[in-house]
Amino acid sequence: MRSERILIVIIVLILCLGSTAAIGEVVSETVPYTDGEVSLEGYLAYDKAIGAKRPGVLIVHEWWGLNDYVRQRAEQLARMGYVAFAVDMYGKGKATEHPEEASEWMMKVTENIETWRNRAAAGLAQLRKHRLADDGRIAAIGYCFGGSTVQQLAYGGEDIKGVVSFHGSLVMPPEGITDGVPAKILILHGASDPMVEKGTVPDYITAMEKTGIDWQMIVYGGARHSFTNPKADQVKMDALAYDKTADRRSWAHMKLFFEELFNP
Repeated sequence: MRSERILIVIIVLILCLGSTAAIGEVVSETVPYTDGEVSLEGYLAYDKAIGAKRPGVLIVHEWWGLNDYVRQRAEQLARMGYVAFAVDMYGKGKATEHPEEASEWMMKVTENIETWRNRAAAGLAQLRKHRLADDGRIAAIGYCFGGSTVQQLAYGGEDIKGVVSFHGSLVMPPEGITDGVPAKILILHGASDPMVEKGTVPDYITAMEKTGIDWQMIVYGGARHSFTNPKADQVKMDALAYDKTADRRSWAHMKLFFEELFNP
C-alpha cells in the first residue's frame, strides 16, 4: 500500500509539472522608441516558454491612448502564442478618460494621412525587429481609432499579412487601387454603431468591390461602438456600449482569420 501511495504522489507531481510547463510564462515590457522627434512608448508581450519565432501582431489602441485595456489585449495575444506589440500613437504617457482630450489627440494624428500611417509604421518597425517575431508572419489589429489606423496601414501598402478592425470607422479605399494591397482586411462592425453614418456601409461595400483587395466584413446585430471594451459603459456616452456576445464572437472571428493568414 505504501508503495502504491508513493507511486500516486509521483504521478501527481509529474502531471502538475507538465501542466505548469504548458501554461507558459507571459512576460511584458515597455519599449521606448521615436517617430521623428516624438518620443513614444509601446507595450510588448510574449510567452517566454516558446523559444521559436512566432507570428507578430501589432495592436493599435482606441482614441483614449495606450491604456490598460490594450495592454490586456496584448497579453491575451501573447498567451495565444504571438508576439504582441501595442503601438503608441500619441506620445509617451498620453492616455486619457476624457472624450474631448482624446478627440483632440486623435485629430492631430489623423489630419495628415502620411503622418498617421508613419506613426503606426514606427510601431510596426519595433515589432518586426524583435528577435522572436517572424517577419514573414505579421498582422495588425485595432480598436475604434485603431481600427481605422490598421486600415490605413493596409492602404499604405505595408507588407503584412492582414489587418483586423474592431468597431473602427469604415475607411474608404483610395481612388485608383485596382491591383489590391498586400494585406487582407477583416472589418468587425456593430450594426447599431451611431458613429458610422447610415448609408456608409453600402457605400463602403460598393467602393471595396471596385478594388482588388481581399476583404470581408462581419456585422454584429445590435452592437454599438466600442462593443469589445468591458468599460465602455462607464464613459456614459450613448454611442458606446459593451456587448459580451459581439466581443466573444469578434475575437473568435479574428482567430479564424489569423489561422488563414499564418497557417494556410
